[in-house]
Amino acid sequence: MKYKAARWSPFCIVGMGRLTTLKSRIGNLPPRLGPMPGDEQERNRNRQTAEPWRKWYQLAEWKRLRIQTFTRDHFTCQMAGCGRIEGNTSKLICDHVTPHKGDRDLFFDAQNLQTLCKPCHDTVKQREERARTRF
Repeated sequence: MKYKAARWSPFCIVGMGRLTTLKSRIGNLPPRLGPMPGDEQERNRNRQTAEPWRKWYQLAEWKRLRIQTFTRDHFTCQMAGCGRIEGNTSKLICDHVTPHKGDRDLFFDAQNLQTLCKPCHDTVKQREERARTRF
């Protein structure tokens, strides 16, 4: 007795019934990781509600204090070893020396503010603050 060999196809096996595919259930699953990495608007909305003090950065009082700090520091980065002079204020950060963590008095304290260039703030200062919060 001879058996006929079945041929392989990606969709079916000849000589046998047709294979069916399962419908994807991935599209029906709820997101579990939060907003997508590139969704800055969603991230900012969440930060505004979770941290109400972020609205203080939009106040006229803060904007005035920020410019006063830049003027006091002669538009020069105060990070040790940098000293970069920047006339474009969009490339400068008015940084809190001691993190205010929602304390309004510390937030608006001129003695707690320093001028940093954006590269120093985004690398050196952020690394220092993250190391401080770990311990």
